[in-house]
Amino acid sequence: MKYLMLTILLLVAACPAIAQIDQPKEVKTWQQFGSYTVHYTVFNSKQIPPQVADVYKITRSKDIIYINISLTKTENGATSLGLPAEVKAKATNLMQQSKNIQFREIKEPEATYYLASFRHTNEEDIRFDVSVLPNGESKPLTLSFSRRLYIEE
Repeated sequence: MKYLMLTILLLVAACPAIAQIDQPKEVKTWQQFGSYTVHYTVFNSKQIPPQVADVYKITRSKDIIYINISLTKTENGATSLGLPAEVKAKATNLMQQSKNIQFREIKEPEATYYLASFRHTNEEDIRFDVSVLPNGESKPLTLSFSRRLYIEE
């Protein structure tokens, strides 16, 4: 069960059409910063199976999406997966209303990643501004991406 959540998140990230989130066909879900890469996905909470949601105390609702952030580092041809970091984000809609997003750290034996929920309205366009500060670094990695979010029936 310990790797089930990570597997579910990766599966959902690979199928954005299932998640009811409008994205360009060749949506980018990562950004590279030198040897670091920040990976990000956005998916509807209804895509998480109830038994997994119970284990991780995740709220499933048609108007809640989850943002998943993870950090990797590649050095000398080897990649370290799911590194610890300080993750912050802000969501802004088209009317310039913004909300800070609080992430929850999920630690598994082989990786650490960050998960946050966000309640939205139907067909809402949201810009996410994300800051990831890897442990031991002094300068955060910043990125922005947008998604159109739908209420999943």
